[in-house]
Amino acid sequence: MELKATTVGGYLRELPADRRVAMARVCSMIRRSARGVRESMRYGLAFYELHGPLFALESTEKTMTLFIAEPSVVENYKDNVKGVLTDRSAICFDDLNRIPLDSLEKIVRDSVAARRERVKTTPAPTQKELLELWKITEEEAKAPPPIVRIPMGKDEEEVQQEVKVEVEEPEKPVEILRAPTFKDPAMTASSQPKNPALKKVAAPAKNPIRRRAPRKAAAAEDTTPKPKRTRRTKAKTDEE
Repeated sequence: MELKATTVGGYLRELPADRRVAMARVCSMIRRSARGVRESMRYGLAFYELHGPLFALESTEKTMTLFIAEPSVVENYKDNVKGVLTDRSAICFDDLNRIPLDSLEKIVRDSVAARRERVKTTPAPTQKELLELWKITEEEAKAPPPIVRIPMGKDEEEVQQEVKVEVEEPEKPVEILRAPTFKDPAMTASSQPKNPALKKVAAPAKNPIRRRAPRKAAAAEDTTPKPKRTRRTKAKTDEE
């Protein structure tokens, strides 16, 4: 499977729920039973080292496999535990819901004791020797390189030209027109519609008619008698 995580915790988070629970139980049991082991992630496997690699745990789509670096311990449990593979020094679990943790804990403790006795006389097997024993090739276990997508059928100039066209701005700015309204106080006289009929209705009268008071009313107010004028005849003027 494709490996992206560099730690066992990160690897567990990438697994589906059923596989994550089953593998987390086995990992926790190994850390609890084999005190002093170092946990690491290599070749798509969870490695546990004690004076060299001692266990490796692999999770596939339908199974989980525990690889053990002490073949003698695996031989002792081949008749008591289901799924023992003596030719690979491993135990394969087909049913993730029924993992015999009690039997696995005994195998882990016996493997730790066998490793400590072994290092007293002979050196522990190397990682290369264990991969050969477990029949795991380094190329198959390595994570594939990241996928880089390259557009096909287009050269570099065409790709750059397409990117440039997408970023190019319009030559002329877009003008947003608004319909004129007479209620807008910001409208100037030049922008008002030139309609003479509307002008006559809207414009006020320039010379309003001023009404004068009637003369009869003024005469009624003046009550003083005026002297009567006499007309001189032409004969009277001749006598004088």
